Amino acid sequence: MEIKEYHAHLYFGEATLERAKKVVELAKESGLFTVGRVHEKNVGPHPRWSCQFLFENSQLPTVLPWIIENRDGLTIFMHPQTGDDYADHTDHAIWMGERLELNLQNFKK
Repeated sequence: MEIKEYHAHLYFGEATLERAKKVVELAKESGLFTVGRVHEKNVGPHPRWSCQFLFENSQLPTVLPWIIENRDGLTIFMHPQTGDDYADHTDHAIWMGERLELNLQNFKK
């Protein structure tokens, strides 16, 4: 299995939107990530509003502590990109905070 990169998804809702925006700004300022859009709706397999942070495999030892220290109590779902979307979102997933059920119906087992 080759890990190409990692995705970390910050989950939030209407009540935590402002906290999430602060975490997103910190992520941008850190220079560690490619930061996606703040989605104020459910997108793809994600069961809550989210923002995606992308980073290289080699950055994991630096990024993981940053996420732990800066997530401000929000849920983070993190997974590698190996080319097997189903396994990446299930067997290879890392959760910080509340573990949620993803919508995996579009991924092949």
